[in-house]
Amino acid sequence: MNQKKITIAIDGFSACGKSTLAKDLAKRLAYVFIDSGAMYRAAALYCLKHQLIQDGKLDTVGIDNQLSQMDIHFETVSSESHILLNGQDVSNEIRESKVAEIVSIVAAYKPIREKLVQAQQEMGAKGGIVMDGRDIGSVVFPDAELKIFVTADPEIRVQRRLSEMVTKGMHTSIEEIRKNLAERDHLDSTREESPLIQVSDALVLDNSQLTKEEQLDWVLDKVALIVSN
Repeated sequence: MNQKKITIAIDGFSACGKSTLAKDLAKRLAYVFIDSGAMYRAAALYCLKHQLIQDGKLDTVGIDNQLSQMDIHFETVSSESHILLNGQDVSNEIRESKVAEIVSIVAAYKPIREKLVQAQQEMGAKGGIVMDGRDIGSVVFPDAELKIFVTADPEIRVQRRLSEMVTKGMHTSIEEIRKNLAERDHLDSTREESPLIQVSDALVLDNSQLTKEEQLDWVLDKVALIVSN
C-alpha cells in the first residue's frame, strides 16, 4: 500500500541551505522539487535583460506590459532540474551577483508574485512536492501538511554563500556578500507583499551546526510521523 504524498513547505532566509535541503528531501521521497527562489531570480533576470530596472527601481509600467510574455518553468535534464526563461536555460545565469542584488525588489512587486504564485500552486496541486522560498507556508501552500522554517547564524550563512559562489567560479568579496544578505533579509522581512514570516504551525530548524545529512534526517523523521497517521 502506497503512503500518502504530502506537501512540504520550506521557508527561511537567504543562504540557509533551504534549496539544498529541499532538493535532497525531494530525491529521498521521490517528490517533485519546486525552487521558488529560482523562479524569482529568473523574473529578476528578465527585468535586467529588458531594461526594466534602473537604479534599483522597477519600471512597473513596462513590467505590466510585458508580464504575459515572461515564461518561467522547470525541465528535468539527466535527473537534474533546470529553470528556463522563455525557453532558455538560465540555471547558472540567475546565480550571478547582479541578479542577487535586485531579486528582492523584483519579488516584492505584486503582479510578479501573483503570476509566479499561481504557477507554483498549479505545479503543486496534486501534492507530493517539496517547495522552498519565503512565503510558501504563509501564501503559496498555507494548508501544507508540513511547514519548516529554516534559520542559521548570519556569519555561517555568509560563509556558505561565499563557498557556493567560489564553487561556481564566481568572484566577489565577503563584505559584498555580507551586505547583500543583510539587505535581502531586511527587504524580504519588511516588504508589503507576502513578507518572510515564520507561521505559527511551522517547525523551526536551526541548521547552524548541522550537516546536510543531519538536517535531512531531522525532516525525514517529521515526514514519517505525518504520513504514518
